[in-house]
Amino acid sequence: MAHNHDHAGGHGHHHHGAGSNIKVAFFLNLGFTVLEIFGGLWINSVAILSDALHDLGDSLSLGLAWYFEKVAKRGRNEKYTFGYKRFSLLGAVINSVILLVGSFFILWEAVPRIWDPQEVNAPGMMAFAVIGILVNGAAVLRLKSGDSLNERAVRLHLLEDVLGWVAVLVGGIVMYFYDVPFLDPLLSVIITLYVLYNVIGNLRDTSKILLQASPPHIKPDDVAAKLKSVEEIKSLHDLHIWTLDGSYNVLTMHAVVAPNLPAQQAQDLKKRVRSLMADMDIQHVTLELEAPGEECSHQSAI
Repeated sequence: MAHNHDHAGGHGHHHHGAGSNIKVAFFLNLGFTVLEIFGGLWINSVAILSDALHDLGDSLSLGLAWYFEKVAKRGRNEKYTFGYKRFSLLGAVINSVILLVGSFFILWEAVPRIWDPQEVNAPGMMAFAVIGILVNGAAVLRLKSGDSLNERAVRLHLLEDVLGWVAVLVGGIVMYFYDVPFLDPLLSVIITLYVLYNVIGNLRDTSKILLQASPPHIKPDDVAAKLKSVEEIKSLHDLHIWTLDGSYNVLTMHAVVAPNLPAQQAQDLKKRVRSLMADMDIQHVTLELEAPGEECSHQSAI
């Protein structure tokens, strides 16, 4: 009967500044990673070397995130009719996979060292830990305001690095006063398991978006109830809610309304529906209006 495609304004505000924030974090991380690899070898610390591998993975991920964040800002075209917003998700997935692989490699190296520990240069370990806290802390602060899933994934990695370096600092202090060399690989394992736990959680969230699950804070039943409270809407079917990138949410539905609804009333109805959905954090609404008894092949959905 009637179709309406709403492209609500302001969609994409969450990407402003994301690219430059990630760029700064990328260069901070890459510079420190190079320093860290040499330092880890010099100090003979598997905790620092495992962090170097982690940071190398982060640097690559940050570079990808920076690139995909730029791509995500492009407008839609014939090939990508929804635009490029999901490209930032691709960055988050690659990011997580790199850390996943890196984490298993670190565990492979560190676990045997717990039973066969090597001497570590504790003062050097402490010095590197302080630099690590400062560098990664600066990168986290730079990304603090970002709310895209990509920025959140990157910020999570950097925050974990800060916590990792705090653990390395504490370990260095303890090893300076006591002969407990096994503490270095043990710290490495604890840091890596913590990172793994968070990466798997982030990957799960990203997968839900890619599989078009409804956003966790938007319940289809609540949306349907809100829509059914609109006087002109008699019933709903074929209602679908998903999110493009974790921030830009989409709704499509068929609504049965009174037969021969005047064009002006239909237009007003669409405006009210768009407004109601904007209040529920849904930015893109596609609404099809149908007359009672009108045959619809999607009638059995939701």
